[in-house]
Amino acid sequence: MVATLLLTSEDISDLASPKEYVDAVKRGYQQHGDGAPLVPRASLFCKDPPGKLTGYSAILPEDGVMGGYLYSAGFTSQDAWFITTIFDAKTGEPLAILDGASFNPYKTGAVGALGIDTLARKSVSNLAVIGSGPQAKGQLRAAVTVRKFDSIHVYSSTKHHRESFAKELTEELDIPIKPVSSSKLAISNADVIITATNSSIPVFDGHNVSDGTHITAIGQYHPRKRELDENIIQRSLYVPDLRSRVFTDAGSFLAAFNMGLVDETHIHAELSEVLNEVSPGRTTDSEITIFDSGGTAIETISSAYMLYQKALQEGIGTTLKIEPSSTAMN
Repeated sequence: MVATLLLTSEDISDLASPKEYVDAVKRGYQQHGDGAPLVPRASLFCKDPPGKLTGYSAILPEDGVMGGYLYSAGFTSQDAWFITTIFDAKTGEPLAILDGASFNPYKTGAVGALGIDTLARKSVSNLAVIGSGPQAKGQLRAAVTVRKFDSIHVYSSTKHHRESFAKELTEELDIPIKPVSSSKLAISNADVIITATNSSIPVFDGHNVSDGTHITAIGQYHPRKRELDENIIQRSLYVPDLRSRVFTDAGSFLAAFNMGLVDETHIHAELSEVLNEVSPGRTTDSEITIFDSGGTAIETISSAYMLYQKALQEGIGTTLKIEPSSTAMN
């Protein structure tokens, strides 16, 4: 038998800082750029009862870890559960099982911040956040670790939500955050725009985006849903997290593609190629850049491994005994 660590949501919630997530995810994507394999997201759907089961996996050879992310949504409870399991890449032994829900906004925020760090101008001052839920909070917490912002504007469709977001994050980050009544007001004079919504239609007019702006879009991964309109896709230097998912679920790009405004060559590079300097990122201050993230196992497994290491150091978690097939099937 092997000792496998079980980490609950409570164990994980305050275990790592946003910067530690960013550093871990950066290392993971750099390994992917060097050939670390992954399996893109795949979902199984059920009509009765209605719901879906989704999973993806990756191996990070330099860290000696591999794992998968599995989550269910809908069904009779209309809720969701996220489970992450990581294994020793040399022995195959299960290292840990983690409740993936609590660290989801942090690992997604980390990859969004990498998009900002690799593509935004070095000197920025104004940030716009479209969305005010847990994912938007995760994006903002990570973004301020890679750039210094003097002012932040937040818009979401519910007035109370955007006001609560501004109050909470202003106190937490010690940066003035102003709730505004429209996305147009939010993006006015923005150097960086983050979209973290569940909207099926564009959340702002691309014509209103100034030259030199960077956009990180993380809220949608569906072929018929999009946060960004065709104008801004056409005007941008476009970088997804993975090339292989663009024609599967990158709805913003697919809309522009189906209108004949862009073709395959408009995909400038994927994130790991820019991180590893295989492809350049921004080349001029006037370029509009987009990082389009649909989520991969890279940020999940790299974050889970970082949390596992910290939990071992701090003596956190519960030990489970898992028996290998050689003895269990004897």
